[in-house]
Amino acid sequence: MAISVLQNLLFCVPKAAVLHGKSVGFASQKSRFRNVKTQLSFFKRIIFTKRNKKSSLSH
Repeated sequence: MAISVLQNLLFCVPKAAVLHGKSVGFASQKSRFRNVKTQLSFFKRIIFTKRNKKSSLSH
């Protein structure tokens, strides 16, 4: 019994470290995606407002 408890402890500590590392990676990936998504919407607004201004000037 003592051996199985020790094995569980030895397994759980590295497992927790690996899982923490994965969650940190996903969090940074998510924040990068959110930043790109925000920038894309900003550029869309610039492109479409410029296009709308040009089309309204030609009429």
